[in-house]
Amino acid sequence: MTKNGILCETLDKRVFLDPKNSHVNGINFVSHAHSDHLPSKNGGTILSSIETNEIANLRGFKMQNHVEFLENFSLIDSGHILGAKGLLFDDIFYTGDICTRNRGFLKGAQIPKCKTLITECTFGLPEFVFPKIEEILKQVNELISELYSKGIPVILMGYQLGKAQTITQLFGHWGPLYFHDSVKAMNSLHQKFGVPLNDGIGHSEAQKSGLLEKKPWIMVAPMLPAKNKFVQEMKSRYGAVTIGFSGWAQSSRFSFGRRTDYSFPMSDHCDFNELVEMVVNSGAEQVYTIHGFVEEFAVHLRKLGINAHPLVENSLDDFT
Repeated sequence: MTKNGILCETLDKRVFLDPKNSHVNGINFVSHAHSDHLPSKNGGTILSSIETNEIANLRGFKMQNHVEFLENFSLIDSGHILGAKGLLFDDIFYTGDICTRNRGFLKGAQIPKCKTLITECTFGLPEFVFPKIEEILKQVNELISELYSKGIPVILMGYQLGKAQTITQLFGHWGPLYFHDSVKAMNSLHQKFGVPLNDGIGHSEAQKSGLLEKKPWIMVAPMLPAKNKFVQEMKSRYGAVTIGFSGWAQSSRFSFGRRTDYSFPMSDHCDFNELVEMVVNSGAEQVYTIHGFVEEFAVHLRKLGINAHPLVENSLDDFT
């Protein structure tokens, strides 16, 4: 681990895993297009899925020297968001952000066998165990039905890339259906790749046309704080109620998962039990933990007899 990200060196190649800046001397793997995984500068060959490349372009980063295939490297669906991949090479599997649970159009990751596993552990504490998607569907549909019966419009909130598209597919049968403009643009790109999402009008156009005055309605929006100007206007002007979806929603220690009127625990990551199952299924002889509760999760794995340690920063802090 370096200040610029993860570097794997073998006899004949250097592989940079989700580097902050892609490096000219080596292969740079970008697992997906969430902003915390995209490099801020180009350099060398960038390996990623075509979906990640196009989403990155939509978000303002154009990958130069992009490739989707390289000999002896396998991109493995990670189930996190559209185009998200893990990387398998030289008996090493790097998960990127990963989810083994099916959610709408996103199918859970199938874990390859490997000797060395580098895994995220965003929810690497036993307190994080998520309910089944069928349970969430039932509870949210009942809540929307109750609010609709009172003429109250509903804003469903989740991350602009990933969660918002899952929400659209799961609850897009309610209508009239509107989208925050940023979500509409991201949904359109998903539709281009064949993801079946119901269409709707962007919030600016709907508001300009007076459509939001005709209540109730449903809108899909990014996860925004309660003091955000958009949220405050939707509440004060239209009486909208917000429903948020986050893996942090049920945690008593992390209040940022409950910034909406109602909150439901739904995540694009593995929960604790799924992380453990994923590690066991990989058959890895060595596990390195990154991103999240790295110490706690590694300790738990060692109690299970698995050789696991956090991947810590070393002196190779600039990939030189």
